[in-house]
Amino acid sequence: MTEQPSTSPDASRTEAPRHLFRTIVPPIILPVFLAAADGTVVATALPAIAASLGEVELLSWIVVANLIASTIAAPAYGKLADLFGRRRMMLAALSIFMLASLLCAVSPTFGFLLAARVLQGLGAGGLMTLAQALVGEHVPPRERGNYQGYLSANIVAGSTIGPVAGGFLTEAWGWHAVFLAYVPLGLIAIGLVLRLPKGTQAGGRVSLDVTGMVLLSLFIVPLLMAVSQLQRLDPTMLPRMGGLLGFAAITLAALLWQQKRATSPLLALPLLKLPAFWRSDVMAFCSGASLTGMITFLPIYLQVVTGATPAESGILLIPLTAAVASGSVITGWLISRTGRTAIFPMVGLMVTAVTMIGLGIWAPALTRQELSWVLAIGGLCQGSAMLTAQITVQIVTGPRQLGAAAASVQLSRSLGSAFGAATAGAVLFGILTANDPEIANLFFDMVRRGPAILETLPALRQIELQAAIASAFRGVFLTVACFSCTIIVMAATMPVRRL
Repeated sequence: MTEQPSTSPDASRTEAPRHLFRTIVPPIILPVFLAAADGTVVATALPAIAASLGEVELLSWIVVANLIASTIAAPAYGKLADLFGRRRMMLAALSIFMLASLLCAVSPTFGFLLAARVLQGLGAGGLMTLAQALVGEHVPPRERGNYQGYLSANIVAGSTIGPVAGGFLTEAWGWHAVFLAYVPLGLIAIGLVLRLPKGTQAGGRVSLDVTGMVLLSLFIVPLLMAVSQLQRLDPTMLPRMGGLLGFAAITLAALLWQQKRATSPLLALPLLKLPAFWRSDVMAFCSGASLTGMITFLPIYLQVVTGATPAESGILLIPLTAAVASGSVITGWLISRTGRTAIFPMVGLMVTAVTMIGLGIWAPALTRQELSWVLAIGGLCQGSAMLTAQITVQIVTGPRQLGAAAASVQLSRSLGSAFGAATAGAVLFGILTANDPEIANLFFDMVRRGPAILETLPALRQIELQAAIASAFRGVFLTVACFSCTIIVMAATMPVRRL
């Protein structure tokens, strides 16, 4: 009599998670990586684009227009995914993203490239949102912590690798290669997504809230334009910024009024009445704000104040980004093992806040290596907020509104990232202007053209500039600590605390 293979319950339980991992993770990892890298990979190609197509004064819109388009598209993808299926909408988003990438690569003029970047943003806006929704659709609640941890780590990896890859591709084959590189990766992603189960969909008549999308656009565009001007406060800009904020407020009121009356609203406003839902959105906003606020200006600090080269500044940021990625994976593992959620950002962000307050006091006295590792300690707990926010909204909304829930968190994170960079810039320029307006102007030139202009200054002026920037950065670290404290309050008062 031959021995039969073991089919014990323990063996089945072990194989099921492995099969789920192989089925779900590969199809969602690559789209998330593309979306995360798209925000940073183009930045290093901007000088080459300017040399080829001109329009230097409008160059930042290559990045800004893409960000605006992706931010606006996220809620639309969430709504459509709940109606027609997340897998189907992921394939549509990838197709739009790849088509736009090809158009970017062959752009003959700056205007053509700008329009193609807007289309690329409309595709990228769905990649992150739909990946989060697919996890909620296919992964049991108790296991979602692990999978959301993988996604969060991948977001950090994509954002970190983006500038390096962009610089390498631009130097080796020109800026067109930056966009062409998306095409084979997108084809692989489509092949992987086709392996996903079809999942569930509500079906029904197509009823896209076009009026809501227009009003959302009219709210987000002036809001982000006004927020971007915070990076360098100037009395002459106040009337323009006030006008933009006023227009954004009017369109927001119109959007809220229209959404309450729409038969198929773009935004799931009733969900905001749930305390756990809006607290999760606030956590996502502050998480995006704190990390982006640091990453945006830290390279300049490392190069100007500590004397690091551009390559060394990138290496010095690796402990921070690696810690954020590792912390996300560890937090996901702990959530899956314990079933607890809010406790991790509540305790973890205390560590982050303490390290940021410490840097606000002692950062100028630290060497660049010491600064790098202190940042890593704070970053280890940084990713727990976004992870908990995604898991919590999936719990409170249920399976029929996973797309809307993921889109809400992604929209909050995108707006928070823009606000964080602008706030950090406003704090820096405000402190520098109060002490020495000329130094503030020099720092503004460094943000636009790089720290290399420091070498054109007399030695004494270089020392003064280094000391002023080191002192001003105390305010940035304390600002990040404020964002961290807000996350702590939201997590401590979160009504949903377990899976």
